[in-house]
Amino acid sequence: MARKKAKKAKKPVKFKTITLKITARQKKSLINYCRSRRTTPNKAIKKAIRPLLDNYSGLETGNIQHVKVNQLELF
Repeated sequence: MARKKAKKAKKPVKFKTITLKITARQKKSLINYCRSRRTTPNKAIKKAIRPLLDNYSGLETGNIQHVKVNQLELF
């Protein structure tokens, strides 16, 4: 009989903390939204920003030269 391979231990997921400042009215709105959808504020925020962040994890940012547009051309 062939021996079974031992399962590899999963690499732990690293989480980073991000803090946001929102107004009292925005917080109340977020809480009401979450209660109506039966979700948590953390999940609602993650779901909202996921489309913005999906394809940028491997993107390397280099020295991007920003070209300044001249407001006035004399010649």
